[in-house]
Amino acid sequence: MLQARQIRSALKGLGILLLTVGAAIGGGYLLAEFGPLLAAAGLVALVLALWMLQNIEIAYWAVIGVICLLPFASFPFEIGFRPTFLDAALGMLFVVWAMRWMTDSERAFTATGLGGPVLLFLLLALTAFVLGLGHAPLTTYVLRRFAEILLSILLFFVVVNTVQDVGRLQRLVRALILCAFAEAALGILLYAIPDDWAIRALSALRVVGYPSGPGVLRYIQDDPTLPQRATATSVDPNVLGSLLNLSLALAVPQLFARRPLIRRRYLVPILGTLALCLGLTISRGSMMGAGMALIVVATLRYRKLWWLLLAGLVLLLLLPQTQTLVVHFIAGLRGEDLATQMRFGEYKDAITLIMRYPVLGVGFAGSPDVDTYIGVSNLYLMIAEQTGLVGLTAFLVVMAVFLARFWRTRAGFRREAGDAQEEETMATLEPLWWGLHAAIIGALVGGFFDHYFFNLDFHHSATLFWLIIGLATAATELANRICKTTKGTKEHEGFFIPNLEEKS
Repeated sequence: MLQARQIRSALKGLGILLLTVGAAIGGGYLLAEFGPLLAAAGLVALVLALWMLQNIEIAYWAVIGVICLLPFASFPFEIGFRPTFLDAALGMLFVVWAMRWMTDSERAFTATGLGGPVLLFLLLALTAFVLGLGHAPLTTYVLRRFAEILLSILLFFVVVNTVQDVGRLQRLVRALILCAFAEAALGILLYAIPDDWAIRALSALRVVGYPSGPGVLRYIQDDPTLPQRATATSVDPNVLGSLLNLSLALAVPQLFARRPLIRRRYLVPILGTLALCLGLTISRGSMMGAGMALIVVATLRYRKLWWLLLAGLVLLLLLPQTQTLVVHFIAGLRGEDLATQMRFGEYKDAITLIMRYPVLGVGFAGSPDVDTYIGVSNLYLMIAEQTGLVGLTAFLVVMAVFLARFWRTRAGFRREAGDAQEEETMATLEPLWWGLHAAIIGALVGGFFDHYFFNLDFHHSATLFWLIIGLATAATELANRICKTTKGTKEHEGFFIPNLEEKS
């Protein structure tokens, strides 16, 4: 134990030394090339990095903050490529976890029942990537983006090995909700202020790699004569919609918690802000995903949620301000608008590509045929294009195991508790558990209409997806651990948790 502590201290000291030297060199470069403002930002980044070495939760918070608030931000310099803020935050998270795991002789690696299928899917994606290089050249961009996708998938293992108590799970879920709320509030603000102000505010982000100019504002069918769509700092309204889809499904079960993560007086306006901004994105796929996720939660657990869903539907249909959205939604269902017709064309082209290369797809670098291309607004077709039907099957197996574990575990929350402390723990864990699984259900439904959760160009969306899968799996492991403890001390199995709806 003493030797492990000495090794950990030595590694920490080495990390601090390297960060300090790197900061001195980088700070001097930033000061000389870009002035004192970016040099000061570099100093703040150094302090944050040192803080991450002391507390892995800070690294998690940095990852969550970047995913929600600055998903496309990159540093104003190159190291063969231009690193992003998310690259740095995610890299620090992996470094801190690896250092702790290597120096802790008593810590066992946790894979969980989902680890095998996730690893198989990752290996098949890697195989498809290598085979795809036989017909398309490897570029720095493709190599870097594919490595980022692999890191996003590997994040699952980091989460299940470091989130092993309810307190940490609560803090990370709260951070996700609050950061998504901040992005939603910003999206509403930028939507409401005059266009010139919004363009000027969003264009100021060009220093960290964001686009600038009038094109930062987005409209239905990219036609300025049609209604504007909210984007916040997510560049694309559908990207923002995918974040709000997951965060809304994650947060709603807290309304029925005995002790919600955020007090209800604040939680209600937060949910209202998330829902309003989701509507302003006019992202139909994300709205369908969030709606289906909440229907599942209302049907299987919190029946009072049905009244909120019905009230929201009535308001959506009757309010004059929402009629444009309703008309746009109906046009999409009928296949009448240009965006939906273009999607149908993408689906047809994707199926053609998959039929030509059905086993392991064409990889990630490009299509071997001039009349086909990689890219379709559907998560499942995108996976099949790049990794073939074998890779798609592996992904569906991951999701099937995930949902099977969800179905088996849900009964444990309805059984008799071993003691008051276990009852309180399970009462706290239950809405967290439901929210995390609802978020993934929302992502899987939204995936029929968008591709962001497995796309080289949207690293942050893939990271968010696997982060929530990891948190949901960690919540399941916590619930099962308490179930197993109770089974060992009681003649009968499991617990009964009082009806939390009545107490809320």
